[in-house]
Amino acid sequence: MKTLTTPVLTITLLAAALAVANVLAPEPGGVPAPKSSVIVQSFDAATAADAVRAVGGKVDRRLAIIDAVATELTAAQLAQLDGHVERVRVYDNTRIELAAKGGNGGGKKGDGVGTSDHLIAVGADRLHAEGIYGDGVTFAMIDTGNAAYAGTCCDLNGEVRSVGWLDLTDETTNASDRNGHGAYLQSIILSTRKNGTKNNQQDGNYEGIAPNVRRVGVKAFDELGRGTYADVIAAIDWVVSKKDTKNIRLLNLSFGAPPQSHYWDDPLNQAVMAAWKAGIAVVASAGNGGPDPMTIGVPGNVPYVITAGATSDAVTPENPADDFLASFSATGPTYEGFVKPEIVAPGGHVKSLMDNRKRIAKDHPEFHDGGDYFVMSGTSQAAAVVTAVAALVLSADPSLTPDDLKCRLMESARPAVHPDGTLAYSIFQQGAGMIDAYAAVHSTATGCANRGLDIDLDLAGVQHYRGQANQWPDGSYYIDGLDGDGYTWTGAFLWSEGFLWSDAFLWSDAFLWSDAFLWSDAFLWSDGFLWSDAFVWSDGTPETAAINHWVEQE
Repeated sequence: MKTLTTPVLTITLLAAALAVANVLAPEPGGVPAPKSSVIVQSFDAATAADAVRAVGGKVDRRLAIIDAVATELTAAQLAQLDGHVERVRVYDNTRIELAAKGGNGGGKKGDGVGTSDHLIAVGADRLHAEGIYGDGVTFAMIDTGNAAYAGTCCDLNGEVRSVGWLDLTDETTNASDRNGHGAYLQSIILSTRKNGTKNNQQDGNYEGIAPNVRRVGVKAFDELGRGTYADVIAAIDWVVSKKDTKNIRLLNLSFGAPPQSHYWDDPLNQAVMAAWKAGIAVVASAGNGGPDPMTIGVPGNVPYVITAGATSDAVTPENPADDFLASFSATGPTYEGFVKPEIVAPGGHVKSLMDNRKRIAKDHPEFHDGGDYFVMSGTSQAAAVVTAVAALVLSADPSLTPDDLKCRLMESARPAVHPDGTLAYSIFQQGAGMIDAYAAVHSTATGCANRGLDIDLDLAGVQHYRGQANQWPDGSYYIDGLDGDGYTWTGAFLWSEGFLWSDAFLWSDAFLWSDAFLWSDAFLWSDGFLWSDAFVWSDGTPETAAINHWVEQE
């Protein structure tokens, strides 16, 4: 079993806070005590704010979606919180990383150049031929901002596609992208440029998979790609508040952080679950920590959402037969035993629009073509592709709930299989398989995703869930009730040769492995791993230790 990358300690709030307070107490000369950036949660945001003010703190940001506020407190103030409310919970305001690698990573056959043929790889060109372009659907992206490139500002009808934006970074007075990551991903989704030329005229398929979608952009990451839990939670809160007025159906989250708790005990995950409950389908990147098992990041480890892993085309976009799973793509299962990612999509050396003055392009000029395009790899790109395909599905059938949208994407996916029909990659690596836009739009499947899960009870803390995955004493992973190649995995990553992405594979019992059970403290991995109900989030230094523990008033 993989252990945590960040230490987790089990101690009480008061003891931890007092220990830190003793270390960080100000000198007699009046030097201000260091502060920790934290998220304080209570019965509601107002109560959390009152608790912060009562100990002399200042509320930096309200996070009503999770009944919390963001603030900076000294260790002594953290200790004082114990006496001001019946229950309070304090989380470290964790940093988050964008889920893109930059350059031509993920390939096994030379460096090559990036391509924009992800549209063909997922079959979206066939939908364009039927007039399905994502009309009537608005997606939100929380990232580094927007950019009005030629081909991205307006849809195929010349109408401005941006219906709202928010800047949470204080860098600008608008959502302009200084980093390049967000605008690059949006171009994958919606660019109206053509990706081929003939006689000096554009004469190919559209670069964007859903060129008629509407866009809401939230800038929560700065020019250097830096963001925090509080930034993203505030962004999600705003997106949910605008869901009905902006008709937001999808939310793209192409970033992640290492999990440090059960999925339900993470404040960012709580916000993501609230968005799903509100009717917004969330697409999250799996993360780039692969190929080892149990590397799915937050918020991709939320069982409800659609988590995307990445494939590569071996720098031969014209030949889908040699596509393969990218080695960097994070794999499951999650710590709660859920199969992740649910689906995989193109994410290796993807070419998309990026101004060469953006931070990423300036830092990595070797991956810019000197014109308008940049090449990057990562599960960020895969999540963008999945978001775009989901927009096409919702455009064709606006009645779908997030659960049934997830069901159609999974049911129609094409797993990698050997000639004898066995899976070429474990389901812990590829989930249901390669996304197929055409099949998903024409699917009628319902009820095959998130079975056994109740998001209302989960968010209320009444019930939590675990998936079907477990681990044998020898360290291999398996699915309860299922046997055979692909349903068990040793964790080894092999380049799998001689397979096809097949649409003829029958998944057992309509995604038996996606079912959930009520969480039980008796559910243990083979090495005895069990998340603690009371723990401290820490990077190992007392200066930044933050407490994550419900405090009951004496």
